[in-house]
Amino acid sequence: MSLLASRECCSKKVRRAGAGKVSPNKEKANVALALKSRYPLKHLLHALKLARSIFYYYAKPNNDTEQYQDEKNLIGKIYHEHEGRYGYRRIHLELRKQGVMLNHKTVQRLMGQLGLKSIVRPKRYSSYKGEVGTVAPNILERDFEATKPDEKWVTDVTEFKVKQQKVYLSPVIDLFTQEVVAYK
Repeated sequence: MSLLASRECCSKKVRRAGAGKVSPNKEKANVALALKSRYPLKHLLHALKLARSIFYYYAKPNNDTEQYQDEKNLIGKIYHEHEGRYGYRRIHLELRKQGVMLNHKTVQRLMGQLGLKSIVRPKRYSSYKGEVGTVAPNILERDFEATKPDEKWVTDVTEFKVKQQKVYLSPVIDLFTQEVVAYK
């Protein structure tokens, strides 16, 4: 179709949309979108005096609302099925098992939009702080048998709680007789 025909058609549509006022870019983009199937887009945009980038800006889907609605429902279902313990990585794997192919970043973004955050497990307590202080030389080399009394003595420290206070016991044992020689 000719440029003249598309210009005439556009002006009628714009007048109806704007009721005599100069229509904003969004209305012009909607008009171009409606007539896009009948006229070439290049002619429509020229007739409407609308930049191509503005047309595509308004023609794109509205912030993924319709695009990911099914996926959002599925993500919410999986999240609540597992009582909030699944984060975006495990939900991504669960979606893959169900045949829904989404990027893990998309799953993360959709979970953020839905306000879903996984429960973070608290770190398990460990008193181990690496090698602290000096390590005594290994004289016994795991040979815990003695041939005569008072040849080898060993000790250990044990911590007890007595009346809400910590108490330490350190017995000294003779390896030949297996008896406690002393304690503190």
